[in-house]
Amino acid sequence: MARHFRAVESTIGPNPKDRAWFCYPAPPMADTAVADDPRVIRRVIVASSLGTLFEWYDFYLYGALALFFRDLFFPAGNDRAALLFSLAAFGAGFGVRPLGALVFGRIGDVVGRKYTFLITIVTMGLSTALIGFLPTYGSIGLAAPVLLVTLRLVQGLALGGEYGGAATYVAEHVPDDQRGYYTSFIQTTATLGFFLSLAVIGACRSGLGTDDFKAWGWRIPFLASFVLLAVSLYMRLRMQESPLFARLKQAGQVSKNPLKESFGNRRNLRYVLLALFGATAGQGVVWYTGQFYALTFLQKPLNLDWQLAYVLVAIALALGTPFFVVFGRLSDRVGRKRIMLTGCALAALTYVPIFMAISELANPDDVARVSSLSTASMIGIVALLWLQMIYVTMVYGPIAAFLVELFPTSIRYTSMSLPYHLGNGWFGGFLPLIATAVTTSAWAANSFGANARYSGLIYPIAVCVITVIVGGLFIRETKDHRIDTPIR
Repeated sequence: MARHFRAVESTIGPNPKDRAWFCYPAPPMADTAVADDPRVIRRVIVASSLGTLFEWYDFYLYGALALFFRDLFFPAGNDRAALLFSLAAFGAGFGVRPLGALVFGRIGDVVGRKYTFLITIVTMGLSTALIGFLPTYGSIGLAAPVLLVTLRLVQGLALGGEYGGAATYVAEHVPDDQRGYYTSFIQTTATLGFFLSLAVIGACRSGLGTDDFKAWGWRIPFLASFVLLAVSLYMRLRMQESPLFARLKQAGQVSKNPLKESFGNRRNLRYVLLALFGATAGQGVVWYTGQFYALTFLQKPLNLDWQLAYVLVAIALALGTPFFVVFGRLSDRVGRKRIMLTGCALAALTYVPIFMAISELANPDDVARVSSLSTASMIGIVALLWLQMIYVTMVYGPIAAFLVELFPTSIRYTSMSLPYHLGNGWFGGFLPLIATAVTTSAWAANSFGANARYSGLIYPIAVCVITVIVGGLFIRETKDHRIDTPIR
């Protein structure tokens, strides 16, 4: 069969003169790019989403226990330093996610989506379970945090290859006019994984009591990863390769060097950078502000009891999760860009008043520990947390469809994974550490006095503003085209 190429016009750039063209092998028999059987699509979504949910659960277990782990794995005597070290260990996993995106993205574009899935799920499951066997600082000293950070780095590598594969795999199975809707189910998995981690940890802490949980019970949620790994492997071994990639492979048109094609081409690198600063950076900080930083903020500096904080955040997560699908479906009608940038803009405008209102409802008198709240206060806090969740679903629901539509099939896994994990992993993942460091700094105390606790919001607000400007000016809408044909 003759090797032939198609030119794909970039959707980025407001000026027609700035348009560039991808040249890549056109898939043969491009009359259909998706699975025709709805049952096949459902199996694809369930298998991809469930495996990804378990990976997020594994990754976020530590995040849900970050404040708790500071006493187990770091030296005592300086609470602020221990807190920052604990959050830094949390951020370590995010630091290597872009590297994981490059490593596993290349494998996914050369070998296939399905086999890359198997590698990432095994790597994540084993590294998470091993955390459950780690000795603490009291047993082996500094070796404990070193081992903890090492396993966090392995987790980050695995997650760096997971999301791009899941989004690509689903997108390459489903109809073009419903891509936002179907890929939005993948988007729910990060929040559901966080929710599951809170539920498992909360059940263990409540059932075992404080002393037993601190002594050995904290290991149970991590060891449970063995079970989740077995379920995920069973489901993923039954999956077939995506139809688009299978056609490329059959025609001998698989990319030989997806890294070079993705980032060695100046124009393509420009698209990656615009995707980062015009979409994923803002999405990342909104996601982590609305969920992880909100949880940290409730416990420190507001001093809410961990059980109360978990319950409030869990209720907001449960109420907000369906909106991932709502906004994913809506993006098939009105476009991805409009919804995502609106979410970033609303977050930038309202974060400060939202967190000030939460403070007033949760602990207006700054008492040492709050273990109960009035019904009215709880409803008010949940409503404010839920509002942040709406912002999360607006920026996160459509983004998988947006990213897969930017790049051709031959380099899609690699090209979309890097900006996603830079934005979500670096800009978002380090947010709890950066915001907490700013909030507890002498500069914040001297500059803002009693309002220093809100100074950490400067960071997510600034990133959201940058994303709105870059995305609004330089990124075009990506919906309404087939991902195996040129974008006109």
